[in-house]
Amino acid sequence: MCGARFWNIHDPPAEFEITSYTTFGSQPERMPSAMASGAPAAFAACDDVLAAIATRVYRLGDRPGQGSKIKMINQLLAGVHIAAMAEAMALGIRAGCDPNVVYEVISNSAGGSWMFQNRAPHILAGDYTPLSAVNIFVKDLGIVLDSARKLTFPLPLTAAAHQMFLATSAHGHGGEDDSAVIKMFQALTGIELPEGAKK
Repeated sequence: MCGARFWNIHDPPAEFEITSYTTFGSQPERMPSAMASGAPAAFAACDDVLAAIATRVYRLGDRPGQGSKIKMINQLLAGVHIAAMAEAMALGIRAGCDPNVVYEVISNSAGGSWMFQNRAPHILAGDYTPLSAVNIFVKDLGIVLDSARKLTFPLPLTAAAHQMFLATSAHGHGGEDDSAVIKMFQALTGIELPEGAKK
């Protein structure tokens, strides 16, 4: 253990963040990854600790704040991909496609994404038990938009996704799994979601 020297990596948890990602390929299990910024000496002192708590360590340089910024970018993409997944599945249902077939084909097509493969099964099962709630993305995408506003940077896709999550929350589904954002389309268009979705 490095003791107090470990915390020479800037101001955790904001600048030393442990996040979980899921990878494709031969290792589909969840693997913890660490993002950290700090002086080279701090990293050297804590190599063993970092190796023990993460399978992959991203060194972001010595400037504070980099981990939080990259995590924000990840949340932007996660939220937009979930919203796009819900929109695509809702359109498929409205067009009369079998949602199970939509899932199978898109999961093996260029239009697929990790979020599509991970979240669409919740819709197919009609199971909105929260693994990550709609309200999490109301909050996280709000933070992304606030940060971008301070940089005078437009985020039209993020803004649209944020409104989708916000509308879903306003409709009473904020505590449900984030895939429940598809229920916004159900409310607007009357589409029938897979069995159990109305529970």
